[in-house]
Amino acid sequence: MRARCRAPIWIARVTVGAVFVLNVSCALQFVFWPDRYAPSFELQGVAGEAMVRGVGILFLMWNATYPPVIWDPRTHRTLFAVVLIQQAIGVVGESWVWAALPAGHDALRATGLRFILFDLAGLVLMGIAFGLLSVCMHRQVPDAGEHIGPAPGPTH
Repeated sequence: MRARCRAPIWIARVTVGAVFVLNVSCALQFVFWPDRYAPSFELQGVAGEAMVRGVGILFLMWNATYPPVIWDPRTHRTLFAVVLIQQAIGVVGESWVWAALPAGHDALRATGLRFILFDLAGLVLMGIAFGLLSVCMHRQVPDAGEHIGPAPGPTH
């Protein structure tokens, strides 16, 4: 790997890693202490705790794609693109839910806005990292003996 691609790889690792740590931290809090978060979703009791715990589990599922990207964003660029698509779906879906809330649901609106802003920031930062990595890889000239791209096929 040429030296000029090291920075974009580390920018991608740090950016995706930071979003991953924050997401998993939130997920674990929802899973283990749902009673603390149920009121911000206007939920209560056993049903509220079960729903918040379920959201935490969904967050964990969503983040299963992050570790390979953190490990090697260059090799796992397609998965990195999937992470960005997941993040974009989150921002669009959360925005739609937030916009559809009727008046009088201040706690839900505040919670929804926090999710939107966090996911939008993650999308922008990870998108920049993906773009830097893509530009670097596109411009990269292989070192002697290094192969970039798909394996050469048979020649006829």
